[in-house]
Amino acid sequence: MTQPTETNLQIRLAARPKGLPKDSDFQFTEEPIPQPGEGQVLVRNLFLSLDPAMRGWMNEGRSYVPPIGIGEVMRGLTVGEVVESRHPDLKPGDVVSSVLGWQRYAVARAKDLNRIPPGIAPTVALGPLGMTGLTAYFGLLDVGQLKAGETVLVSGAAGAVGSIVGQIAKVHDCRAVGIAGTDDKCRWLTEELGFDAAINYRTAKDLHEEIRGACPKGVDVYFDNVGGEILDTALRNLAFHARVVICGAISQYNATEPPKGPANYLALLVQRARMEGFVVLDYTARFPEAQGQLARWLAEGKLHYREDVVEGLENAPKALLRFFDGSNRGKLMVRV
Repeated sequence: MTQPTETNLQIRLAARPKGLPKDSDFQFTEEPIPQPGEGQVLVRNLFLSLDPAMRGWMNEGRSYVPPIGIGEVMRGLTVGEVVESRHPDLKPGDVVSSVLGWQRYAVARAKDLNRIPPGIAPTVALGPLGMTGLTAYFGLLDVGQLKAGETVLVSGAAGAVGSIVGQIAKVHDCRAVGIAGTDDKCRWLTEELGFDAAINYRTAKDLHEEIRGACPKGVDVYFDNVGGEILDTALRNLAFHARVVICGAISQYNATEPPKGPANYLALLVQRARMEGFVVLDYTARFPEAQGQLARWLAEGKLHYREDVVEGLENAPKALLRFFDGSNRGKLMVRV
């Protein structure tokens, strides 16, 4: 097969950010397009998923995955097209997903790639049927142990994961209340996604009272994507035997000092509640089960999603900052 004539643009980590990432924390390199070896394939990345967790991977220190090394290609989940194959199970034109990073092309072992079935759009494979939907599914149903009739409160509710969490809650006949940062996002949650209520934390005069008014019987499941003061306030509103699901803490990712623990943690004792963190990769063996159910809900019109697509791999570093100023809308990704 004719080899592409362009070069392989790569974005590497040049320095560990202090606070918000800046241009000098990244290095742009142009490399020759790699050649696949036996059992490998060459993939041309089509879309790169941008996720808040990337900010944590840039820090040095212990986490659920090793930090990105200085000089290494930035880590990231992609969907791409097989260009050249040296494995019988994959052929040119197949669409695959894997953690191939911030680059135009990548060589990977066939066994490390997930084939995307025909008819599934690449962006959907990164969104509701990808890590986004899987995180919402397992976080709410397995960690949160959701039961019909309960009240679910989710922070970062207009984000990719939070928006799916609220809709899964509605599928299970639960009350869904979202916390977001603009009136427009709150309207989207209630008018298009079916949330029962949405709270703009930036304009709320008293967030505790707003949550109590929207959740009069207390919060049975709090799905936390934000951390910080919003987590602290949610703890004050827990129902008896509530579950707090720690998915992320985007308000803390750029902190230059260690974050303080929640001041209201004794609510867990008083309400006999529990707080548990999770990583979706722990559920890899059950991904097909969840994807099948998510696909059915999509087909039935029970799940809706919004895509926020940035054009050009070179714009990935700037686009990543949209998580931290609240300007992202739905699933954020880059068309490579």
